[in-house]
Amino acid sequence: MGDGGQGGGRIVLAATPLGNRGDASPRLVTALATADVIAAEDTRRLHRLAADLSVDLTGRVVSYYDAVEAERAEQLVERARAGATVVVVTDAGMPVVSDPGYRVVALAIEQGVHVSVIPGPSAVLTALAISGLPVDRFCFEGFLPRKAGERAARIADLAAEQRTMVLFEAPHRLAALLEAMASGLGPDRRGAVCRELTKTYEEVRRGTLRELAAWAADGVRGEITVVVAGASREDLRRVQSLEGPEDWVDAVLSREDSGLSRKDAIADVARVAGVPKREVYDAVIRGSASRK
Repeated sequence: MGDGGQGGGRIVLAATPLGNRGDASPRLVTALATADVIAAEDTRRLHRLAADLSVDLTGRVVSYYDAVEAERAEQLVERARAGATVVVVTDAGMPVVSDPGYRVVALAIEQGVHVSVIPGPSAVLTALAISGLPVDRFCFEGFLPRKAGERAARIADLAAEQRTMVLFEAPHRLAALLEAMASGLGPDRRGAVCRELTKTYEEVRRGTLRELAAWAADGVRGEITVVVAGASREDLRRVQSLEGPEDWVDAVLSREDSGLSRKDAIADVARVAGVPKREVYDAVIRGSASRK
C-alpha cells in the first residue's frame, strides 16, 4: 500500500460500486484483500461485495456507521498509528460524502497519520454527468432538512444559487422535496431525478420541478440523487426584486406554501429584502386584509 505516516500505517478511503460490481477498481480489490482493518458502514454489505469480487477478507472487519463514528474514529486512527492499514468503505460510492468518514480523516490528519484515497464511483458526479444540466459549476447540498419549515428555509437560501445543485433524498420523501423546491425555486426550474444509478433498473427523469413532483407523487423506489439547475437571470431578478410591500407579501405567501411558518417566512423575506421584520409583518397584515 506504499509508505504511511507514524509507524507506517495509514487510513485509506476506498470508493465502492454504486450498484454495478463491474465498476470496482483493481485497487479496491487489492485494498480489501490486504487491509489489516476494514471499517464498513454495513459489514453485511461489505461481505456481499467481497464475495461478488472473489476477495478473501483477511483483515479485521469492524462496523463504522453514524452512531459509532466518533468513538470508532479514535480506535481506527490508533490502529493506523501502530502501523496498520485501515480501509474505510461505505455502502456505495465515496466515504465522507454524506456518509461516515469525515471524523476519522480529520483525526488522522490532526495526529499526523497518512490518509490516501482510492477513487471510484460517485453518485454526485454520475448524476451530474447524466442530468443534461450545466456542469461547469456545481455544488453539493447533501440531504435537505426533513422538517417542512426547515427545508423551506434552506430552499429559500438556495433560490439565488447560480450553480447546478446536487442533492440526495430518501425515496419516500422525494415527492415532498420536489414540491417544496417547485414552490421555493419556481415550478419551471429544470431538474433531473436519477434513480438506481448503474443498477439494472437505472432511471433518469428530466423535466421541470413541477413535472418531476407530479411524477414522484405516485411513489418512487430505490437510491435517489436529484440534480437541479442553478438560478437563471430571470430567477435572480425574481428573487432580488423584493422592492416593496406587495413583493414582500407575495414572497411571504410563497414561503408559507412551501411549508415555512408565517413568522419564519417574514423573517426570511426581511433578511433578503434588507428591511426590518416589523415592516414586512405590517405589509402582510395589510395585504391579507385587502385580499379578503
